[in-house]
Amino acid sequence: MFSAIITKFFSFIGSLCLLLFGMDMLSNGIQKGSRKSLQKLLNVISGNRFSAVFTGFAITAIIQSSSATTVMVVSFVNAGIMNLTQAIGVIFGANIGTTVTAWIVSLFGFSFSVFAISIPLFGIGFILKKFKKFKIHNFSDVFMGFGLLFCGLDFLSKSVSLNADSVQFLQNFTNLGFGGIILGVLAGAFFTAIIHSSSAMTAIILTMAFNGSLSWELSAALVLGSNIGTTIDAILSSLEANTNAKRAAFVHVLFNIAGTFLALCVFNHFLKLIDLIVPGTPQENITTHISMLHTVFNICATLVFLPFTRQIADLVSHIIKGEDHIDSAHYKFPIIFASSHAGVEFYISQIQKEIHIMTRKVMDMFDVLYNALINLKSTTENQNEHHQRINLLEDYVDQMKDSITDFLLKCERLPSVNSNMRKLLTQLIHHTDGLEVLSDECCSLLFSIGKLDKSSSIDEDFHKIIIDYFEEVRVFFEYVAGLFILGITNEQKEKTQDFENKIDKRKKQLKKDIRKRIENGENVKEQLYYLDVVRKIEKTGDYIYALVNNQITHQ
Repeated sequence: MFSAIITKFFSFIGSLCLLLFGMDMLSNGIQKGSRKSLQKLLNVISGNRFSAVFTGFAITAIIQSSSATTVMVVSFVNAGIMNLTQAIGVIFGANIGTTVTAWIVSLFGFSFSVFAISIPLFGIGFILKKFKKFKIHNFSDVFMGFGLLFCGLDFLSKSVSLNADSVQFLQNFTNLGFGGIILGVLAGAFFTAIIHSSSAMTAIILTMAFNGSLSWELSAALVLGSNIGTTIDAILSSLEANTNAKRAAFVHVLFNIAGTFLALCVFNHFLKLIDLIVPGTPQENITTHISMLHTVFNICATLVFLPFTRQIADLVSHIIKGEDHIDSAHYKFPIIFASSHAGVEFYISQIQKEIHIMTRKVMDMFDVLYNALINLKSTTENQNEHHQRINLLEDYVDQMKDSITDFLLKCERLPSVNSNMRKLLTQLIHHTDGLEVLSDECCSLLFSIGKLDKSSSIDEDFHKIIIDYFEEVRVFFEYVAGLFILGITNEQKEKTQDFENKIDKRKKQLKKDIRKRIENGENVKEQLYYLDVVRKIEKTGDYIYALVNNQITHQ
């Protein structure tokens, strides 16, 4: 008896894991093959609440995971790419999109032998992996994922075909009346939180209901509870996030709990509505009833709360108070890594935003250098301020480089990364490295300017020439900074080559001028300081041009 229970338990766990693995592979395969389409859907998000709902629905329906969508929403809010009002609309849409999985299981999982087609689907997917030349191999995981999903569903159906005695505790829920419904909701929330997937939980509920282990009322209660349990991923992802991200996660929890509460208030009438929509009695067609209930519940909840999007945002802002303290000395990486919950394309816009911030920090260092050059012989207090400011910026850039590079390396290990995306990630790593090296050179240049500052006399006319030379390099960096994240054309790349050639040519001329000045009796020590500054300005230009060489060129 005991061994039979153990066997049944591990059969259930193995079947569930196979089902979850199949869903994960399916999601990754869709993200690999449809990266550009998903990115376009993401860009649909605007101030329009309806487009935000559609975006949340579409992305969740495609990647088959509302948890993945909500984790990404929390991450985007945390990174400042999306505001709270937009996030609320996407969360509403994600709850509707997650019902697609229930319909797939309901329509295809029980009408015929899914195991019979699972192996051929897996085989087709494996064969597609070999056709890399035609760029269809990215969709191989879609077929293999469906194959494993259906295989896991078949095993799950057999493992949870429980007899009347083993499901007596479930029957006891039903016998408790409305109290049993409440327990069913709590049980659904608990088990969904454990397996981190409302889609998988719904598949389990459908399977058990189809096998007669669950009544219609208890199935409905478990489905309602699964909507609460699925918020666990949003909660976990927001723990280390900023205030607005915590608010976005709280909206997800609040919306799902409030929607479930309203459904429980009219529970019997709600079930009667589903009975009117779906032909036949629940006993005759229970899987369709459950899928329809899941869909209608989320659509109705969205219709009820969507007009009050701004009020909901104000409410959660009132509940979760406080603004994030911005520490100018210590960098806090704002992006939440959700492992395989999200494809790398959803991180790219966030990473580019951080690299843009990193670029601005280096630009601030150029401003400090410019001020140091034009204010030679300034007070000791001003000189110390320049050194303190540039050291602070350089340390901040170092912190950004370490955090961004570590995150990009994690992204490279995601299963949804294809070869083109890996090239882009490598390019972004080169950008961060190049910016960090450039910041180091800025520190070195300030040190040389400091030596010039201590010289006995300054030739104002020649000093202005040096300032103009540095300004050329600063303009070069401004030009490159506007291009190197988005990609450049061949024509723009040629223009950067012209910049670099002009800087090199100017350096050679300045070196000749300095030699002549020494020959004419100018202060040797001062002229050598100028020579050191000129060399480092030119070297800074070399590092700026190196950023372009790592850039993907757009034809």
